[in-house]
Amino acid sequence: MPATASSSSSQTASSEPRIESLSAITLATGDMRRAVPFYEALGFPLKFGGPQETFTSFAFGGTYLNLIADARAPVNWWGRVIIYVSDVDALYRKVLAAGLQPSFAPSDAPWGERYFHLTDPDGHELSFARPLG
Repeated sequence: MPATASSSSSQTASSEPRIESLSAITLATGDMRRAVPFYEALGFPLKFGGPQETFTSFAFGGTYLNLIADARAPVNWWGRVIIYVSDVDALYRKVLAAGLQPSFAPSDAPWGERYFHLTDPDGHELSFARPLG
């Protein structure tokens, strides 16, 4: 009987819809003219919108980071967007060269990533990371 129950269970599970990927994250900004250059300085490729628009989209790696003008921004701490990059230390140097101030220098985390955090002009925390090994 366990084999039958298992087969029945796997058939039910396979017919269930599943979460496949994250398409986009949308962050509120109180000042699009300030936010867009910040993300461009980090190397985010502009796909739609820009500093004069109320909605801007950056496309990378099959996903999107969107900004939407919202008078409620800046926000109090809400969470963190984790973005994988090809070279954490090189991006850190780029961030410093752009005059931005990360929360700390890149470090190796016990959960197996090298990372650093940077807060955007509206208070959104960004984590730039790369799996170790």
